[in-house]
Amino acid sequence: MPSQRLSVVVTRRLPEPVERRMRELFDVRLREDDGPMTRDELVAAMQEADVLVPVITDRIDAGLIGQAGERLKLIANYGAGVDHIDVETARERGILVSNTPGVLTEDTADMTMALILAVTRRLPEGLAVMQSGDWHGWSPTALLGGRIAGRRLGILGMGRIGQAVARRAAAFGMQVHYHNRRRLRPEIEEALGATWWESLDQMVARMDVLSINCPHTPATFHLMNARRLKLMKPEAVIVNTSRGEVIDENALTRMLRAGEIAGAGLDVYERGAEINPRLRELPNVVLLPHMGSATVEGRLEMGEKVIINIKTYHDGHRPPDLVVPAML
Repeated sequence: MPSQRLSVVVTRRLPEPVERRMRELFDVRLREDDGPMTRDELVAAMQEADVLVPVITDRIDAGLIGQAGERLKLIANYGAGVDHIDVETARERGILVSNTPGVLTEDTADMTMALILAVTRRLPEGLAVMQSGDWHGWSPTALLGGRIAGRRLGILGMGRIGQAVARRAAAFGMQVHYHNRRRLRPEIEEALGATWWESLDQMVARMDVLSINCPHTPATFHLMNARRLKLMKPEAVIVNTSRGEVIDENALTRMLRAGEIAGAGLDVYERGAEINPRLRELPNVVLLPHMGSATVEGRLEMGEKVIINIKTYHDGHRPPDLVVPAML
C-alpha cells in the first residue's frame, strides 16, 4: 500500500472524538452539516476518495458503485447493517466493504426491553397525561397495563442482540422462546433458559410479546406479513428494534387499528423516515426515531471500528470486519 495518507470521505457528522482522530490519521473530508448527501454528492465522493465512510441512510446501490472512481477500494460502513450497500457489486469492482458489528448489542437490547415495558405498561400515555396537566391524582383503574413477569417472549433472530434480549427478559421473569435460522447449541439454550421453535408460525401464535431481532435480507423481507401477523394473539404486542422491512407495516397498522394486536413498539420502519401516518394516531403504539444504537459509548465504539478497518486496510491487511456475501 502507498505510504501517503488515505483520502477518506465521511457522509454524515460523527461524534467529535471520532472526527478528530480521523483528521490525525487520514486526509479526511467531513460533513459540515448533519444532512445526508445527495446522490450526486455520493457519486462525487466515490470518484475522488480511496475510502468512503457511509451510514445506513446512504443507499450505495449498483448504479452508484458503477460510477465509483478507480481510487475507491474500501467502503467502511459506520454501522453493523449493510443491506443499504450492494456488497456483491462492490466485490465485483474490487471494492471491499467493512462494517462495525458487535458494539451495539447491549444498547439495542436495552432499547428492546424499554419498548416492551413502554407498550405493556402504557408509559407514553402516562407521560402525555402528566405533560398536558390532566392528571388529577391516583385512581385504582387508571392506565392499567400488564405485568411482564411470566409472559412468553418470542425472539425472532437469536444472534448477539437476540441473546442479549433473552438475558434481560429472563431477569424480568419472562419465559424466553426463540426462532432462528439455526438452533443454538444446547449449552447456550440452557444458559439463556430459551426454548427453540422450529416453526415460526407456531411460535408466533403462542407468544405474548414478539421481539424482532433478525437482519433484513431477501429471506426476511416481510417475514412478519399479514398472514403471520394474524396468527398473533389479540392481546399480544410486537416490538421491532432490528429492521423495518421485516414487518409488513401496512398490515401491522391495519391490525393495530382493528384491535387484532394489542400494541407495538417500533424503533425502525419499512420506509425509513416515511412512517405510516396512521401509526402516529394510535395510543397503543410507541414510536421512536431509530434510537436503538443512540448511546455515546456505542457511537464512539462504532467510530473506533471504522478507523481500525481503514487503518488495517491501509497497512496492507484484511480489515477485521470485512463483509462477505456469505455473511448476509
